[in-house]
Amino acid sequence: MAEQLMSDAVEAGAQMLVLPENFSFIGRRDEDILETCEEPGYGPLQDFLAEQARLHGVWLCGGTIPLKSPDSNRVYASSLVYNAQGEQVSRYDKIHLFDVELLGADEQYTESATIYPGDAVVVTDTPFGRVGMAVCYDLRFPELFRELVNKGAEVIFLPAAFTALTGKAHWDVLVRARAIENLCYIVAAAQGGYHINGRSTYGHSMIVDPWGGASQLNSTTPGIITAEVKSDYLYSTRRSFPALEHRRLS
Repeated sequence: MAEQLMSDAVEAGAQMLVLPENFSFIGRRDEDILETCEEPGYGPLQDFLAEQARLHGVWLCGGTIPLKSPDSNRVYASSLVYNAQGEQVSRYDKIHLFDVELLGADEQYTESATIYPGDAVVVTDTPFGRVGMAVCYDLRFPELFRELVNKGAEVIFLPAAFTALTGKAHWDVLVRARAIENLCYIVAAAQGGYHINGRSTYGHSMIVDPWGGASQLNSTTPGIITAEVKSDYLYSTRRSFPALEHRRLS
């Protein structure tokens, strides 16, 4: 499905692609992700992402895939960026882990049982501007996004798999808030639909501009959205509305 949607996006004119969190695998049990874990730089998931970037001649953010960590019982949830030659140029390991109980859905999540947290704030130079990286639950921690902007981020990639319950309540408002308060673009690619583990994710992928305007998939069904990242619009917005320069706390 990811392969077909990437092809569709390229046909629509996309030059950089962003996939959702866990785009390649969601198991019956959280522990099943350990079976798909790869060594950094080696494995079918990384080969697939590199091949797709090279095949289409585009930059690609590969959602997240599991990479080995120092703990044999846990993996990194790693978001990898490839250039148009299929070379990996950046890696971000998800920092904030989703350990919550959703009373309204009778669901409990303990990501820290199988995911090893990263600790690095990652910003990468691309032909489309300086790109910051975050994943899903990171969205609820505005200090990470502010630090990305402090490091020069103009666009922030956010692969995600928000639950149906939290997505309905918070997804739209949080994605827009992170874009508006940081005067940057947010590209939020989101899993959607019912999964083999009995849980549902919210979908509704979004691309939000620095003023909060959005392109959005208003469903959980597979699809693509495209938008143009306009650096002149970003910087004219930051000049005319210089909130980032008015900060008093650090």
